[in-house]
Amino acid sequence: MTDPRAFAAEWIAAWNAHDLERILSFYAQDVVFLSPHALARVGTGRVEGVGGLRRYWGLALEAQPALRFEFQSALVGYECVTILYRNHHGRHAAESFEFDADGKVSRSIACYGAG
Repeated sequence: MTDPRAFAAEWIAAWNAHDLERILSFYAQDVVFLSPHALARVGTGRVEGVGGLRRYWGLALEAQPALRFEFQSALVGYECVTILYRNHHGRHAAESFEFDADGKVSRSIACYGAG
């Protein structure tokens, strides 16, 4: 697995740059992403594959030009890391990433605080 702090810093920086291709570069082609926000944008809370993420996040970035993440902490698990952060609305979020043998994210789960 990649260095968790380096991964977190690079992931946050990619989002803050609104660089969709840079964001997608972290993910395996067959990634599975779970998020309650995806349901509203693309009709399902389970997004599969980089193409699915490109569609979902492309819409999300377009709809939220002020989007920005503030890193809080990185928690390390077995072949995984969870990044805790706040978004541009001050809302807490946690995203857990499971890595494949190539160091790419194979599964990711996003959870959000009330707000």
